[in-house]
Amino acid sequence: MERRKFIKLTARAGAGVIASGGMGFWLASRSKKPTVRTEIGTRLDYTIPPSPDLPELASAKGDSPSELTEMVINALGGINRFISQGDIVVIKPNIGWDRIPQQAANTNPEVVKKTVELCYNAGAKKVIVTDASCNDPRRCFARSGIANAAEKAGAEVKLPEKRKLKNVNMDGVILKNWPIYSHYLEADKVINIPILKHHNLTRLTIGMKNWYGMIGGIRSQLHQDIHNSIADLAQFMKPTLVILDAFRVLLTNGPQGGSPRDVKNMNIIAAGTDQVAVDAYGAHLFGINPDEIPFITIAHQRGLGKMDISEINIKNMIT
Repeated sequence: MERRKFIKLTARAGAGVIASGGMGFWLASRSKKPTVRTEIGTRLDYTIPPSPDLPELASAKGDSPSELTEMVINALGGINRFISQGDIVVIKPNIGWDRIPQQAANTNPEVVKKTVELCYNAGAKKVIVTDASCNDPRRCFARSGIANAAEKAGAEVKLPEKRKLKNVNMDGVILKNWPIYSHYLEADKVINIPILKHHNLTRLTIGMKNWYGMIGGIRSQLHQDIHNSIADLAQFMKPTLVILDAFRVLLTNGPQGGSPRDVKNMNIIAAGTDQVAVDAYGAHLFGINPDEIPFITIAHQRGLGKMDISEINIKNMIT
């Protein structure tokens, strides 16, 4: 059946399906959305086809987070490789903490702003910037500078609301049925923008750990086996693109930090299509072998991506 006719015929039925608990069927019927395999649990796959002619990961060093963000995306084929006309895009920075940008606890607001601008330049219909903060969300979104930067670029900034949570069968080792924010179920593309920093439980928090801000519930319950829970989240959500903010890096007292003395200016932005590879590269930048970070190893063993830096096609640039 022709796609437009199919959508018209199923639009009215869709509301009834959702109300009756058929979220998996409803999502699977929308051709632009990621595959949902309800028989084994939900899997959201927003990835794009690989290109053998392009690097898997690009990294740039310089003085402008905004310029570096555009550079690394262009090195991967440009924003139009990732975003199409009419897409609804969800951008997931780290906005977990009531900290200013100089304290390096949250994603650099300039990186978020540039990413929003590029998505709209590519024809995105709507760009949503959201996170589930650990501290008071209003203060985190404001003091991080991300709310203001994203709104200036035209994004819809969404604070966490319980009414937006949907219970999903993730069928993970740790995460079984768990509430996630519905923005991620309703998107056409998802971009993860973590900051590289120290974490007191996992040594590092990078991209895969950043998915903690996608879920509700009592997240501290997951800390008993935090590395498998992170791998569960990475198994559940495969993003379109990961942009790694290593411009200011929190070297110790993470994840929330506080003192500028704990921060090092690396002046690096990286991006890639393989979230395991991006995390492995982040560990490498931090001076840690990726195989020393259990969640990276577990994700690699589950077949979610590469962790050997020597096997990753990386393009390095300096401005």
